[in-house]
Amino acid sequence: MTRIDKNSSGGDNAVTVRGMVKHYGETKALDGVDLDVREGTVMGVLGPNGAGKTTLVRILSTLLSPDAGQATVAGYDVLRQPRQLRRVIGLTGQYASVDEKLPGWENLYMIGRLLDLPRKDARARADELLERFSLTDAAKRPASTYSGGMRRRLDLAASMIGRPQVLFLDEPTTGLDPRTRNEVWDEVKAMVGEGVTVLLTTQYMEEAEQLASELTVVDRGKVIAGGGIEELKAKVGGRTLRVRPADPAQLRPLAAALDELGITGLATTTVDTDSGAVLVPILSDEQLTAVVSAVTARGITLSSITTELPSLDEVFLSLTGHRASAPQDTVPADTREEVAV
Repeated sequence: MTRIDKNSSGGDNAVTVRGMVKHYGETKALDGVDLDVREGTVMGVLGPNGAGKTTLVRILSTLLSPDAGQATVAGYDVLRQPRQLRRVIGLTGQYASVDEKLPGWENLYMIGRLLDLPRKDARARADELLERFSLTDAAKRPASTYSGGMRRRLDLAASMIGRPQVLFLDEPTTGLDPRTRNEVWDEVKAMVGEGVTVLLTTQYMEEAEQLASELTVVDRGKVIAGGGIEELKAKVGGRTLRVRPADPAQLRPLAAALDELGITGLATTTVDTDSGAVLVPILSDEQLTAVVSAVTARGITLSSITTELPSLDEVFLSLTGHRASAPQDTVPADTREEVAV
């Protein structure tokens, strides 16, 4: 196997992406994406449905070819060295990919053999992972009899059979109950503790805060922000005012009045139509006073005004204008199921 020299693929980066483009007709699933993921860390990729997260994962795991751009994963060129790359990565998609007719143990053993593990090693690895994911008691049962949480744990175990250097988790806890979600989080943390690099796509802000050391926010195929969690929160100010007018019809005029103040620094005011409020990032008590004065001067009656510490959900809302979980399909309907952006 010929590996790309580390110095040419991004220093200590396990994943390096430059100028990645993927179009479906006129739909731009990826539109010039750049990304760096440091070795032994979790990179959280946040974005709504249709933002391009799954397309990015499919390209990096060699399941899809880009229209333009370059990428290296674990030192291998994604386009020129796909066979070598597949031996050092793991992938857990949005839906369980195990064979439901086979028992859990046989699923893991089969994957081990497909990865050229000797029979003895494949058996031992299957036993080890079933125990690790609390599936030993169900080892001989067909996967079709597993609960959703059990199938997800089996799928995650399957992605670990080959001891991957880089693990791609594409919304791994979608549809799971809180208890099972916490179990998956614990396992991901354990993997990272063993030196595995993880690229995690998610719509759950809590999941991103639990697992990721750095975040990349994508929307409509573009990277719109990136950095550490605290760094992103700083972009919307130290605190957020949630200002709710008594008359919902005053929501837009209220936002316009507050925007005219020009006090919001790195971010603008955001209209949250779901709660009927305007979110205003502020950095000081003086700015709070200015907001109240502006509202009074316009004669807008408020039903409430509260001060909150910023959350990742508010960061995302401020950056994109909609929440991370809002549907935002960008793939044509006739190809949506096939490409699963």
